Amino acid sequence: MIALLWIPFTLTAALAQVGRNGLQANLTRQIGTLGATQVRFIFGLPFALLFLFTARLLLDEGAPHAGPSAYGYMLLGAVTQIAATALMLVAMARKAFGVAYAYIKTEPVLVALFGVLLLGDHLAPLAWTGIVIATAGIIIISVDLRQWRTLLTEWRPMTIGIASGAFFGIASVAFRGAIVSLDGGSPLNRALTIMVMSLVVQCILLGLWLFFRDRKAFTGSLLIWRESLGAGFLGALATACWNSGLSLTAAANVRTLGLIEMPVAGWFNRRVSGAHLGRREWFGTLLVMSGIGLLMTQII
Repeated sequence: MIALLWIPFTLTAALAQVGRNGLQANLTRQIGTLGATQVRFIFGLPFALLFLFTARLLLDEGAPHAGPSAYGYMLLGAVTQIAATALMLVAMARKAFGVAYAYIKTEPVLVALFGVLLLGDHLAPLAWTGIVIATAGIIIISVDLRQWRTLLTEWRPMTIGIASGAFFGIASVAFRGAIVSLDGGSPLNRALTIMVMSLVVQCILLGLWLFFRDRKAFTGSLLIWRESLGAGFLGALATACWNSGLSLTAAANVRTLGLIEMPVAGWFNRRVSGAHLGRREWFGTLLVMSGIGLLMTQII
């Protein structure tokens, strides 16, 4: 029963990420993309520490032991997550962002491949089928019919998107590798420990980069700290739940179920704007839910 807790953890992470993205969108208009991105790490760290210390207090556990393998995987995850985010920002600055984003969302398939190569997390054939179907649904939702030709003809958004998705995939697998490499402690304790360790590294790396390369973005989020706290909290909550899910099952399972974030975000945006889902969005959503359902039949 405990092993199935990854399902509510992942669903909570997806919902928290939708909320965080909404808050970050508002922050982007005030302090720019890089400044809003920094909020995820700097303002998320205090909440991550609070989650970790509260969990250890309630579980009556100390810090798990981290060996070279855990540190190596953690650093790999922290660095590749920053690289993936940077490439996504590059894609957002280009006209063909929709195409690049579709390739970015090939992440679940790439996560499954990296999981096999790096951790030996093998999946059943039907689970692979579910991952591919759900990923196809996300691509259909993301790309307008008029842009389908550019999926194969525009090599720059293709390269950026696949590279970003690959780095996101490596990060997910690396974080799972770091979590399972820790000795001692419950899965929740290990998941939150890796979260805090990686956030510290990311705060240092991104903070130094912004301080020397874009000081306006660096100080922007600090000046509007009240607005940034909400995004920081939801970011920490999402990461805590993602990592908790990764501590209990293969990264491909977590990231595929996490695709439910896109239909939820689309439904929420339509509710706010008053617009209706088109046939393409409905068909893509149906594929996503079908793929997730097929995956779940192989797990539960």
